Amino acid sequence: MKYAKIKSYEMSEDQLRKLWLNTYCLAPLTTWDGLVVSFTQDMFDHAFFESIDRREKDKSILSFNRCEKMLWIKDTLEDSEAILKVGWNTKTRTYDNSRRVALVKGNYVVVVRLIKSPNARFVTAFQIDDEGNLQKLLSGPDWAA
Repeated sequence: MKYAKIKSYEMSEDQLRKLWLNTYCLAPLTTWDGLVVSFTQDMFDHAFFESIDRREKDKSILSFNRCEKMLWIKDTLEDSEAILKVGWNTKTRTYDNSRRVALVKGNYVVVVRLIKSPNARFVTAFQIDDEGNLQKLLSGPDWAA
């Protein structure tokens, strides 16, 4: 896989949103194992904005670090060597078999939620910066297709 970074710091927010729209929102993306993942324009805000305070979760700052990896979402979903895990639902504090987490490059994750097989919806993507959180993810149940 390529895993090419874009120079997001050289782009305006409008240009980044347009790249998101053209890459992900015009047609679903099919994963290496046949899931058909849909994206919407409003998911840009959740995926590429960060909060000043993690507890507040206000998503008020555009993250160039996240944006530079925008194309990694597609690469991750198409990577047959990604580590696949069952997602964690923080609200219910349980594993959720409708959420699939794909882990690549040691600490980059893409989360999708299954709607009705084979259809899924993109949830989020980010880099795990805390070793403890990475270990929690890795110790969770493997995704079984």
